[in-house]
Order: sequence, then structure tokens, then C-alpha cells
Amino acid sequence: MDAGHKTAILKDLARFVRRKDYYRKVGKAWKRGYLLYGPPGTGKSSLIAAMANYLNFDVYDLELTQLRENSELRKLIIATANRSILVVEDIDCTIDLQNRSAAKKRQVTLSGLLNFIDGLWSSCGDERIIVFTTNHKEKLDPALMRPGRMDVHINLSYCTPCGFRILASNYLGVKDHGLFPEIEELVSRCQVTPAEVAEQLMRNDDDEDVLTRLIEFLKSKKDELKVESLETSKSQETQEIKKGGLSSSSDNKG
Repeated sequence: MDAGHKTAILKDLARFVRRKDYYRKVGKAWKRGYLLYGPPGTGKSSLIAAMANYLNFDVYDLELTQLRENSELRKLIIATANRSILVVEDIDCTIDLQNRSAAKKRQVTLSGLLNFIDGLWSSCGDERIIVFTTNHKEKLDPALMRPGRMDVHINLSYCTPCGFRILASNYLGVKDHGLFPEIEELVSRCQVTPAEVAEQLMRNDDDEDVLTRLIEFLKSKKDELKVESLETSKSQETQEIKKGGLSSSSDNKG
């Protein structure tokens, strides 16, 4: 994560925990919701851990797929403590987002989850944070993402040159190197996650060797991206040709 992005999140968290009197004055529950979205391996779980460490909050991982009905969710929430972070990972995979009421039998419903956020969770404690994560933000019901439920949306995307430098400093203790410019150029041109970069940086204690191998890895990722782009273009062209053929056939019949 870029330094500026990280600073903004920490400031938001600090502002939240010191505004107890403000929340009481305006008559709102002392809670805040965060939506973390982006491809797998971009640091969503790591960010949650960092938030908990920064605030010294407990973390409750809510596995909604293990709950048979909304009443079980209610019992779990009542049992949680103040100064805590409630986490629902991969929210798009844990409940039926297309059906608010008549969801699959013996399963937490979207309606039940929304009621939990607006009602029970708001009234049963103070100084709480809820975090939803997803790899596919576009699949989420807009009602789930509105302010008051998910107040802050954080996009955790692929690794950036700045992100690479932070990883190199953390994993290698190296703040600058002659190979950095080439690596940063490759990182900006291919879709590589921070987790993938971190894995490469952990493979050897020799900085020169690690960075050289990272360059090779990034070049292979860049080539893969080119192949995928070419295949996508060919597929689109084929579909356009088929559509054109169907249109011509229809016109001839007319």
C-alpha cells in the first residue's frame, strides 16, 4: 500500500476513536464501516490486522456460511465486545446477494445482514468497526455499500512502484538499488500483486540475486498479460464476426 493511502486510513481511524462525544451529540451509533476490495493477494487481510494492531482492538471473524439463520447471527453479535473489529471476508461469496428475503433455506439473508448493521449492531455496543472484503465490488448490492453501512471504500489493487519500494525496504532492508528503475518500470506495466512480489523477495538472502530473479518473474508476468490481452481481442473479434453474420442472415430473410 502506498504511504499516502496508509496515512489517510490511519487518520480516519484515529479520528473515529476520538469522536465519542460527537457521535453521542448527533445521535449516531459509535461505529464505522470499511469496505476493502480488490484482486486476491493485494493485502486486504493484512490491512485488517494492521488496523487492529493500531487501535488495539479485538477482531471477530464472522463466517456467515456457517450460520443457519439470522437468529444465530444475532446471538454472535450480542456476544462480541466493545472496541472490536467485526470482519466478514469475501462478502460476495458468503450470502445470496441477489435475494434479500427468500434466500436459501437455513442461511443468513441479505435482509438479515442489513438489519444487523442498521439495528442490533448499532445498539448493542460502542466503538466498533465492521469490515467487509470482496474481490468483486461490482457484485455487491448498492444497499450494502451506502454511507452509514460501509462508510469508507478502500481499493487495494496491484503493486505499484511505490508499493514495491516499501516491500523491498521491509523484506530486504534495501531502500535503493541499481535494479530498482527496471523493476519499477515492469511493476507499472504488469498486473502483479504485493503478495506475489513479497514471495519473490523472500526466496534468497542475496539482494542482487533476489532482485534479478524478481525482474525475470515480472517479465514473465508481462508476457502472460500480453497473451491474455491478445486472446481477449481475438475472442471479441470472433464474437463481432458472428454477430455480423447473424445480422446479414436476418436481413436476407427479410
